[in-house]
Amino acid sequence: MSSPLTVKNLAIAGLIGELSFEAYAWLVSPLIFGVTLEPANLVTGLTKMATGVLLPYGGAFAIHFLIGAFGFAIFVALTHLVTRTKLIWSGVIAGVVLWFVAQGILAPVLGREFMMGFGSYTQSSFVGHVGMSALIAFVLVKLHAAMPPAAAPQS
Repeated sequence: MSSPLTVKNLAIAGLIGELSFEAYAWLVSPLIFGVTLEPANLVTGLTKMATGVLLPYGGAFAIHFLIGAFGFAIFVALTHLVTRTKLIWSGVIAGVVLWFVAQGILAPVLGREFMMGFGSYTQSSFVGHVGMSALIAFVLVKLHAAMPPAAAPQS
């Protein structure tokens, strides 16, 4: 039996998830929550704190994009393997964990309030992280369903 967790499927699902996150962050979030999500600012702050180097916004954006596209997809897969829940639920669980890491751990490291006071940014971030991770899982399910059955071994 084949697995939906191939490198190709993870890369495709991760890219689709990250592109949808960026569309949400820049276009939808401002309409619903009144804030634009800019996690590159978190990357810039953490990099400066850890290394003393001030990354330009574009560099921080690229780093977050790569983490989102590949790291989130891998985290969804690992969550699925550890929890043994259906992929969609694994995506939701992974999204909640990643949201908490961003808002509850990393933001306070930079001196921001825990969960940034649960304000509109944190609420939008929840929708973005959970939505992205659930979408990654959904795409993995659909890619797997579209895979041809493994060829029978030749005798």
